[in-house]
Amino acid sequence: MDTQGIDQLLSQMRAASALASGGGAAAATDAAPGGADFASLLKSSIDQVNGAQQEADRLSKEFELGAPGVNLQDVMVSLQKANVSFQTMVQVRNKLVTAYQEVMGMQV
Repeated sequence: MDTQGIDQLLSQMRAASALASGGGAAAATDAAPGGADFASLLKSSIDQVNGAQQEADRLSKEFELGAPGVNLQDVMVSLQKANVSFQTMVQVRNKLVTAYQEVMGMQV
């Protein structure tokens, strides 16, 4: 099994999540120290995607209620960032399931 591809995909997911949450590239690089275990890394990535979706939901509700300082452009950008983050997470999940199925199908 090629773990380099999975590591690269997770790195891209972290970078997309950091951009979606407004953290920038610096947040994506220090989120994965060399000794981080896979479960905590995955949970952190899912939490970031969830945060982006909650922020988009909050902004859209504020816009619907006519809150001052919330414009349509910010709402739409936030919704698109949340969508991209979620789609990236789904693709990572699909790759992980495929890798798991390949490992389980190997002859011992």
